[in-house]
Amino acid sequence: MSFGDYIIVALMLATLGALIAGVVLMGMGGGANTRYGNKLMMARVSLQGLVIFMLALMFFLGSR
Repeated sequence: MSFGDYIIVALMLATLGALIAGVVLMGMGGGANTRYGNKLMMARVSLQGLVIFMLALMFFLGSR
């Protein structure tokens, strides 16, 4: 595996962690959900964007 593969796996695991934390927080409800729910969703979407960007970058650089 190349260095880029490790970065993608790490970003995917971080995305999964943000997703699980958001679902658990939403299930618990309360003030913590109100305070951190949107931030966790924004973090998850940002991490997903980074994964897609890294995949595109690796595809572009690998096709040369």
